[in-house]
Amino acid sequence: MYILQFLIGLVAIVKGADWLTDGAASIARRFGISTLVVGLTIVAMGSSAPELVVSVVSALRGSTDMALGNVVGSNIFNTLAIMGVTAMVCPIMVERGNIRNDVPFTVLASVAVAITALDNIINGAHCENSISRTDGLLLLCMFAIFMSYTMSIARKGDTTTAAPTEHDGGGKGVTGDGILPTWKSISWVIIGLALLILGGNWFVSGASELAAMMGVSQSVIALTIVSAGTSAPELAASVMAARKGDTDMALGNVVGSNVFNVFFVLGTASTIHPLGVGGITLFDISALLVSSVMLWVLCKFGKTHYTLTRAEGALLAAMAVAYYTIICI
Repeated sequence: MYILQFLIGLVAIVKGADWLTDGAASIARRFGISTLVVGLTIVAMGSSAPELVVSVVSALRGSTDMALGNVVGSNIFNTLAIMGVTAMVCPIMVERGNIRNDVPFTVLASVAVAITALDNIINGAHCENSISRTDGLLLLCMFAIFMSYTMSIARKGDTTTAAPTEHDGGGKGVTGDGILPTWKSISWVIIGLALLILGGNWFVSGASELAAMMGVSQSVIALTIVSAGTSAPELAASVMAARKGDTDMALGNVVGSNVFNVFFVLGTASTIHPLGVGGITLFDISALLVSSVMLWVLCKFGKTHYTLTRAEGALLAAMAVAYYTIICI
């Protein structure tokens, strides 16, 4: 029963995020908002909506290990498993601008997690590890700075705007410029939000009961099954982008998701409810730091500069297998 609840919740979250993103993006285009702004805000946030919903619902329920473990585990899964598998499908050519401007932000996000979570190392053994509301507000401020910086840089190379006019879409319910009818856009937003809320509750409840049934901590479930499940949209998007040769999009999807997860998802969850770090260990935080640094180093200083090769992708995937093996044991 709990496994079924867990799976139904996951499907509802993923589908809800998909419909919410499509509906919101269509409304934005109808009002002539730049496709760049749509991509950097609605689409980017939509792909990380599962992590946001699970962490916020967990925080509201007081399941702080689930809230924090979901973010830490998702970022490790994104960096090691998704980038590893994607590079094995197709070597990832990394634009130099991405190395200078984007990938280092994943390292910064990981450092931010370590600084906010490891209080007993920074302030002394007498302090209890937790991410406070103050930490959460600072993370949200960093997210605002990151978004402002990214949009100001990206605007220099993209002035495309979405035309608000409608054309006949051939009777398929979509206008010629890809804009959905207003009623359908609003319906998808409402249904998507409902699925996210309901799915989030089912998913967290099922995951919590599943952890109890298996006799393991919520942090282990969050770092493994939950994080892999909520990262399913990023995995699918990155692999499909790589198969089409659009490896830059695959890298951007992971980088954007990792930054969004830490600065916005973790910031929002800890602002709602301070997050204890009891079940998330120094090993998990270290794995997060090492994985982000490893991605940056391989992209910039690897065998082929500014290219993540298949062999390097296999190395990242092997590190993912090693990490999950260790925490499961």
